[in-house]
Amino acid sequence: MSTNQNEVSKSQKPKSALPSGTSAPDFTLAATPDQKISLSDSRGRPVILAFYPADWSPVCGDQLALYNEVLPEFERFNAELLGISVDGVWCHSAYRQNRNLHFTLLSDFEPKGEVARDYGVYRKSEGICERALFVIDGDGRIAWSYVSPIAVNPGADGILKALENLSAKEEPGDGNQSGRHADAAGR
Repeated sequence: MSTNQNEVSKSQKPKSALPSGTSAPDFTLAATPDQKISLSDSRGRPVILAFYPADWSPVCGDQLALYNEVLPEFERFNAELLGISVDGVWCHSAYRQNRNLHFTLLSDFEPKGEVARDYGVYRKSEGICERALFVIDGDGRIAWSYVSPIAVNPGADGILKALENLSAKEEPGDGNQSGRHADAAGR
């Protein structure tokens, strides 16, 4: 009996998030009832993936409101912010309008949590996403990832530091070629 309980506990434990250096799994998710967005559409620029448990929850509301406020800082690094949860597109639409959010919310609704599973941040026992952050570089590689305790707003400092680190790796004067990186000497 204790062996079965251990197996159940292990199966309910979320996998760890994909680490930096990993190729970010591509996906296509609904942004609206008639518009889909693919991660590969943003190749050549940094992308912030903010997985969160659910629209309308207090911590998620605070987290997304903060990101809405610091959106100009993300844009300063030419980064695109995408919020992802298992909520449906109609729920996202109402939530985005109610909260006056100025970034895209993507629906990982059906198959439920498939993208969150690919990133190692799906909570099968509750049927929701972890509160997880990923910064993906212009080449489609994960530059930074973080999983916050579900009841804790992770803030924006980690995201901004990761974007600063990406920016520091870019060669000076390379224009829009954000996929090129400097060598160890900064050249």
